[in-house]
Amino acid sequence: MRTEDLIDDLAGCLRPVSPHAVALRLGLGVSLGGIAALGLLLVLFGLRPDLAEASHSMMFWMKLLFTASFGLAAFALVGRLGRPGGEGRGAWWALGLPVAVFALMGVAQLTAAPASDRLLMWMGHSAAQCPLRIMALAAPVYAGVLWAFRRLAPTRPGLAGFGAGVLSGCAGASVYALYCTENAAAFLATWYTLGILGSGLVGGLLGKRLLRW
Repeated sequence: MRTEDLIDDLAGCLRPVSPHAVALRLGLGVSLGGIAALGLLLVLFGLRPDLAEASHSMMFWMKLLFTASFGLAAFALVGRLGRPGGEGRGAWWALGLPVAVFALMGVAQLTAAPASDRLLMWMGHSAAQCPLRIMALAAPVYAGVLWAFRRLAPTRPGLAGFGAGVLSGCAGASVYALYCTENAAAFLATWYTLGILGSGLVGGLLGKRLLRW
């Protein structure tokens, strides 16, 4: 068979792919992992007992806004890193935006609070447990993102794994917010971010092996 004939045969087997295929695949993976993370939360911790009352407070929704905005930036980053040669430079910058905003809010809250209350606002009652719990809840989401990557083609497995871990950490943090009673912006900017970035570091280490072609 001539080379030209082989090329024609291969080209004839191509099927059009939806421009939204990557986003849909990732969205499904994150959704399935998020459902599993919610089930894990209910088994390990349960929901906060005052969830109905807390849902009427602005800081409850600000907490979810923090994790959701962080997660949207991570979703865009992972979508780009899942393609050959993808870098996602703009998404890298977007990752830091919600952290910077809440860090500024936290500084403002701490400055306005009495000096005796500042340490408690920053550390809360669960600083030592918060990052580890977020990382634990991120684990099933990471599995869902890895499933999505089976149809993608990342050429930088370490970076792609890090992005997947950050995305999973954001989803895990969103689920954890249904249990967590901490509301101070300084707490969120520090300990939620630490849990999300910890998920990213673990994801990057795993990605070097699990996302190789």
